[in-house]
Amino acid sequence: MVEYGDPMLDAVFHALSDPTRRAMLRRLAEGEQKVGELAEPFDISLAAASKHIKVLEGAGLVQREVRGRTHICRLDVRPMHAGVEWMRHYEKFWNMRLDVPDEIRRAGGTRPEGE
Repeated sequence: MVEYGDPMLDAVFHALSDPTRRAMLRRLAEGEQKVGELAEPFDISLAAASKHIKVLEGAGLVQREVRGRTHICRLDVRPMHAGVEWMRHYEKFWNMRLDVPDEIRRAGGTRPEGE
């Protein structure tokens, strides 16, 4: 079980919380890219793209390699495992809670016993 207050888990969820960073990860899933290539489809400066990449690096989701003056980024999905494990732990609970409205509707608007 993933512990509460796990800084790496927090970093992964923070990194995934931004649509630009999620899009960057999608692009990196296709293969490594230069920082400029990774920033290209977004209406942001290279400095802003670099900040997004640093957040992804901090979460361990992106590995950066410097080749001369070129920075190459590649995806590392291993840190996502902690997030997946956290979600799996709560999946049963969430599914049960989401089923309650159907049970209430079928019971004629009253809560099932024990609720």
